[in-house]
Amino acid sequence: MEPSKKQTEGLKYDITKLHYGQKSADEPNSGEEHHDSKYNGLFSVSELAKFARVTRSALIFYDNIGLVAPVERGDNNYRYYSPHQITSTNLINTLQELNVPLKKIMELIKHRTPESIVSLFSKQSEQIDRRIDKLLRAQKLLLTLKGIIEEGLSVDEEKIEVGWNEEESILVGPQIDYSGGISIEEAFFNFYKHWSAVDSDLDLKYPVWGIFSEERIKRGDWVGPDKFYFKMPDAPYRKPAGLYVTGYTRGYYGQSDALYKRLMAYIEGNGLEISGPAFETYPLNEISITNPCDYLMRISITVKRR
Repeated sequence: MEPSKKQTEGLKYDITKLHYGQKSADEPNSGEEHHDSKYNGLFSVSELAKFARVTRSALIFYDNIGLVAPVERGDNNYRYYSPHQITSTNLINTLQELNVPLKKIMELIKHRTPESIVSLFSKQSEQIDRRIDKLLRAQKLLLTLKGIIEEGLSVDEEKIEVGWNEEESILVGPQIDYSGGISIEEAFFNFYKHWSAVDSDLDLKYPVWGIFSEERIKRGDWVGPDKFYFKMPDAPYRKPAGLYVTGYTRGYYGQSDALYKRLMAYIEGNGLEISGPAFETYPLNEISITNPCDYLMRISITVKRR
């Protein structure tokens, strides 16, 4: 029960007890209330709102539903709060930010015990950890995609270059067997199916690109990769560091024949020879390009000098 005016007369400068469940009327007006000097040491509703980082209307709502009631009422029905009510208000605000329903918060406060509070905090902390994990995963994905797109925007699409590439983290799928008449689309589906079965928690949102073997490049078989792979940070496989000849072209997925011919001619004419696989990637694709015929393809072929 809320103490009477008489009971609190001599305590209005040192009120520490929190009061919940008091039904009270709205403020007489919506303006900034006048702070009566009789209540020095207590917070007006606007002052509590400021220090607790909530809105004034939220505090009035909390009072009206019996969640956080003022410890004093002024002559003009203004609300006054104990400084210690900042703590409880902060907790309520935090729980609401974590999507805990007000009804549950009210029940918790009404029947609170140290054990029930510890249990709630433990559950909410676990949920926060899960949300943090999701956010970190999302950040990794977005930064990966951002870097890929920025690369696509910075290249000279007409130029073929030979240079040293550092190793990259990738997640490689199984060898694709086309002998049974499997289509590229089926192989693509099987790649996802494979990694989903291997690790049900694996993040499958990363770009999927292709690897062509040295043998197939040399014989001019450039349709359908030998393996698909995810461009994925912290993956267990590595695209090896080494010397690569790299070129770019525009077009839809798989329209790479002309670029491979240019690269092969460049390798032959510049004292190089193929010494490993080719990596076919799409720095600008449906994520950032509306016209599928305008995707940017990048092919890097492992080489060595003769």
